[in-house]
Amino acid sequence: MNTLVGSAVRLEPLTTHHTQALFAQLGNDVEAWRWMLVATPTSLEEMSTILNRYLEEYAAGTRQPYAVVHLESDRVIGTTSFLDIRRTDRTVEIGSTIYAREFWRTEVNTGAKFLLLTEAFEVQGYNRVTLKTDNLNRRSQVAIERLGATFEGVHRAEKVRPDGTLRDSMYYSILKSEWTDVKARLEKVLT
Repeated sequence: MNTLVGSAVRLEPLTTHHTQALFAQLGNDVEAWRWMLVATPTSLEEMSTILNRYLEEYAAGTRQPYAVVHLESDRVIGTTSFLDIRRTDRTVEIGSTIYAREFWRTEVNTGAKFLLLTEAFEVQGYNRVTLKTDNLNRRSQVAIERLGATFEGVHRAEKVRPDGTLRDSMYYSILKSEWTDVKARLEKVLT
């Protein structure tokens, strides 16, 4: 995994060294974790458990997790990942994205997704990038749509939320054939 650097953020390969910083930014923040598929970490140990699972999935080849570093403040402010990596089919998902609340509705998400999409299409050679979110998470849906992703439909009762309720997942995608136009739009937004 390479470190990816943009105008607003740096995406570093996630390590256990990021645990303390991520807990400081995100620990105990129920609203930040509301739509994630893990319970809000309330201790450093719980944050460590989440990150260790991500690292185990990385070792198994099913996830590429990144720590999101805000360039201006040089602070670790969140995490994001490549998931559902299917190299034979040349498809990948971008997900497990969470940021400290002060960075919501800023250039952080667009900048991080731009770096990941560039990596996916131009470096790793994927043909399709999937993004999905909880059907109740309107904020995430708007952010995904703002990227230029195409809505594909709803997978009903696809996941179980930490509280035991069933989650319907809204699926979006960007195809390699669409990347040139999406990239040009995102570059305008980021300048």
